[in-house]
Amino acid sequence: MIIEIPEGEEPIPYVWGDMVPGIGMAAANFSLAVYAHTTLGLREFEAARLRIAQINGCVFCLDWRTEKDGEKVEDTFPEAVTEWRTTSVFDDRTRLAAEYAERYALDHHNLDDAFWERMTAHYSQVEIVELSMSIGSWLAFGRLNHVLGLDSVCVLPKV
Repeated sequence: MIIEIPEGEEPIPYVWGDMVPGIGMAAANFSLAVYAHTTLGLREFEAARLRIAQINGCVFCLDWRTEKDGEKVEDTFPEAVTEWRTTSVFDDRTRLAAEYAERYALDHHNLDDAFWERMTAHYSQVEIVELSMSIGSWLAFGRLNHVLGLDSVCVLPKV
């Protein structure tokens, strides 16, 4: 970790809250809103989120599993996300969510008409905006935590 955390302080609350409260609290609220207000199905939400976690290399994000209505994706889901192009366990929406996340993070200049034609065949405009904002949140904050080394000291909440 490249940020010095005072003894007795929890890394995430200290960095996000104490060090830059005006920015960190707004970022935290945005990050939480993505989970609290999503209208997307669990599988497409997690496919996009996990693909960004894989790209970012965020240890915490890779370990996290989103719960929606008391359900989580199956234990083999992360491997399917890695193989989003060929896996047989994804429907079109889930596959597109993983593809969009990857291209958003690595190749956003080449989101061409053919891609958008496929996306708009399966997602409404509102869902595309929501997915885009969610991906942006995960890309920014997962990458921030990984770059600063915070992902290695995050602790998953006890269930």
